[in-house]
Amino acid sequence: MLEKIQLDKVLFLDIETVPQHQTFDEMSPEGKKLYDQKTKFLQKETDAEGVYDRAGIYAEFGKIICISVGFVHETRTGREVRLKSFYHDDEETLLKQFVKLLEDRYNTPYHILCGHNAKEFDFPFICRRLLINGMKLPSILDIAGKKPWEISHLDTMELWKFGDYKAYTSLALLCHIFQIPTPKDDISGADVARVYYEENDLERIKVYCEKDVVALIQLFLRMRGEALVDESSIVYSHA
Repeated sequence: MLEKIQLDKVLFLDIETVPQHQTFDEMSPEGKKLYDQKTKFLQKETDAEGVYDRAGIYAEFGKIICISVGFVHETRTGREVRLKSFYHDDEETLLKQFVKLLEDRYNTPYHILCGHNAKEFDFPFICRRLLINGMKLPSILDIAGKKPWEISHLDTMELWKFGDYKAYTSLALLCHIFQIPTPKDDISGADVARVYYEENDLERIKVYCEKDVVALIQLFLRMRGEALVDESSIVYSHA
C-alpha cells in the first residue's frame, strides 16, 4: 500500500531533545524527587543524578531544541528533497514556527506525518511539549477520539515490524541493511546534550538532525521498492 501514498503529501520529520537543565543540581527539590520516581527502573546501581543524562527522553523533564522536516518534490529531472529546520534555545519559539507550517501546509486529511519510532517518541513528545507550553495541538497531531485509520501518521520502524512488537530496530541498522549511504558524522544522538550545553553549537545539532531526515526519506523510498534520491538533489537548509 505504500506505493499508493502521494509523496508530496508526506512530511518527514525528526526531533532532537535535551534535558531542561544542564545538571541534576539545577532542578528544583520537587523536580528531583519526581525525576527519581520516574527513573527508578533505570537506576539499578546508581541514583537519579546518575541517570540524569536520560532526562531528555522524557517530555516532563526534557525540551525540544530542533525539529527538522523534509519534503519530496517531483521535478522534470527527477525527485528532489528539500529540508527545513526549526531550532532555537526557546522551545516555544520553534514550536510556534513548526505549528505554523503544519497549519499552513499540512492541515487536510490527505496529509501524512512520517518518522522513525515517531509514534512512540517524536509525535507524543511534540504533543506533550505543545501542551506544556500552553499551545493547542494542530489537527494532524490531535488524535484523541480518532479511529486508527483516521490517524495520518506513518512510522518506518512500525512498518518494518510487520506486526512483530518484540524488538526495536534503529534507523542506522535499517539504512545499513538497505545499503543506504549515510554520512559519518562526528556526533550521535548520545552527544546532543553535550554539544548543546557544553559547546553551545545548535547549528551542528541541526545539521545532524537534517541528515537523519534524509536517511528516513531514503529508507521510506527503499520500502516502496524505489530508487534513492541522488545526493545532488538534496537541498539542506541554511542558517
